[in-house]
Amino acid sequence: MPSTPAVPHGKRPTLADVAARAGVSTALVSIVMRDAKGAGAATRERVLKAAQEIGYRPDARARLLRSHRSHLLGVQFGLQHPFHSDLLEGIYAVAEPAGYQIALSAVAAGRGEQRASDTLLADRCEALILLGPQAPAARLAELAQQLPVVSVARRLRGSAPGVEVVRTADDEGARQAVDHLVALGHRDIAHIDGGRAPGAADRRRGYRTAMNRHGLADRVRVLPGGLTEEDGAAGARAFLDAATRPTAVLVFNDRSATGVLDTLLRARVAVPGEISVVGFDDSHLARLAHIDLTTVGQDIPRLAELAVGRAIARLEGAPTPTGEAVVAPHLVVRGTTATPA
Repeated sequence: MPSTPAVPHGKRPTLADVAARAGVSTALVSIVMRDAKGAGAATRERVLKAAQEIGYRPDARARLLRSHRSHLLGVQFGLQHPFHSDLLEGIYAVAEPAGYQIALSAVAAGRGEQRASDTLLADRCEALILLGPQAPAARLAELAQQLPVVSVARRLRGSAPGVEVVRTADDEGARQAVDHLVALGHRDIAHIDGGRAPGAADRRRGYRTAMNRHGLADRVRVLPGGLTEEDGAAGARAFLDAATRPTAVLVFNDRSATGVLDTLLRARVAVPGEISVVGFDDSHLARLAHIDLTTVGQDIPRLAELAVGRAIARLEGAPTPTGEAVVAPHLVVRGTTATPA
């Protein structure tokens, strides 16, 4: 193989660099990289070896743009939400084998949903998958007029026409949690809710429905909460300061539940000896050995499969089911629930 200077440090290797390294034409390198006809086996091997030696990687996105399709699915997610991180893994696992790449845009304290979605549009994404969007339904409907949009983990009740919805049966998950606690012998069961977060209203309703069904309507106690550890900690302080403490608490999500656990630990209240705690999501946080949280699991592989599948079906003109796709939850019992003292 001819001796050629190394690619300058910091410069991305090009087809021309590979061609110089392999001692062939740039056109021949292009044929090999496209896996097209026109190059012998020995030449292919020499070109691929040269590409490996100088670190050349084909620019898949540029190739797709030349074909007038990006094959990009834009995913908007909450940077601080463990459940969203878990969902992203599932989305990658489904999208890449289907021939689609993922472009990510985060929602954070200083970066709102409008900016996150606008960035994905600027990246020429063909469809948007929005994880737990909190934007007004009118905004989601506006996006859906431009390209396929799938909302994950938020009920829209028909208020955003054109938006595909994939979600968990949140009310059923809350009912499963209450049923579990009642079966253990709990009667004073509180709920730290999610405020205006997606899914919060359904989880509140499921909690109330289950309490009523067990004849515990007079024990219903809903405490203001939210998405974060701080929200869970505030809810825990509220019931610790109350005249009567619950013996169990269902928390809006796992992240908020960790705030509850931290507050109870600092107050030297034993879990589950004095108070049982149930989260929601079965995120990777819940599975940590020192947390070991009983929680309502969402079927992440199924949610990801449906979200990606509906986006791709819209793009490729395949028939899709109408209405919401609602996935059943499942209770995961770990070490934070037990019979009341």
